[in-house]
Amino acid sequence: MRPLPHPVTGQLFTSPVPPGTGWPGDPASPDTPVATTAHGVEMLAATASLSELSARSSVCRACDRLVAWREEVALRKRASFADQPYWGRPIAGWGAEQPRVLVVGLAPAANGGNRTGRIFTGDRSGDWLFASLHRVGLAAQPGSEHAGDGQALIDTRMAAAVRCAPPANQPTVAERDTCAPWLRRELEVVSPSLRVVVCLGAFGWQVALRALVDAGYAVPRPRPRFRHGSEAVVERPAAFAEGGPLAVLGCYHPSQQNTFTGTLTEAMLDGVLGRARELADTGR
Repeated sequence: MRPLPHPVTGQLFTSPVPPGTGWPGDPASPDTPVATTAHGVEMLAATASLSELSARSSVCRACDRLVAWREEVALRKRASFADQPYWGRPIAGWGAEQPRVLVVGLAPAANGGNRTGRIFTGDRSGDWLFASLHRVGLAAQPGSEHAGDGQALIDTRMAAAVRCAPPANQPTVAERDTCAPWLRRELEVVSPSLRVVVCLGAFGWQVALRALVDAGYAVPRPRPRFRHGSEAVVERPAAFAEGGPLAVLGCYHPSQQNTFTGTLTEAMLDGVLGRARELADTGR
């Protein structure tokens, strides 16, 4: 396999990128422990360090179907990206270490995050999302092309419900459940600063609410239903009660299907993310 240069650093990589080889933003090292089963994910997610959590999730190999798919795409490549190396590994959460806003998406795109190593980076959904985050003051730049492009999230963090690119963008129930401890633990670690969770799409909404319950939050019963612009208030665990209630916002996913058809417009996306910024700033 011919090594290919990273578009920013020029360093040569094969695809998929092995941990600890200098890829911009790679949280892992060659010594990072690797989960190969659902039980392994549960055990390795039990760390108090956000950086270690990111490292461990970025080398996970617990779901055979997802591992095979993400690596097949990384080796086969889309024709328009044939001269680029692909990340080809799970995508860790990224952004502020003490965020007030957490954006939860479905999963990396096969030729987006699975290529660039950062969720919503290098695809059309990301173009919409970062442009809106920038307009409302939650991102430093209006776009994101690759992991070394200087983009930064402002008081905001992003995470995927499922950390690997799934075939046809559809993870199985077993894959969702196997991956769940990574998101749950990320929520627990950032809880002291967190004020708002923005869920992109019904899948993100369902997984985020479940993760909040598993992390000890009191989600209303019956569980709130997803719709664009929906808001739910959940009570914090006793350990973080001083932070006040946590707001959960629903937003249509900025998929091409939604944006091309007008199901989601720029104004609609700005409305939800602007509301998240308002709640993060005021707490109400």
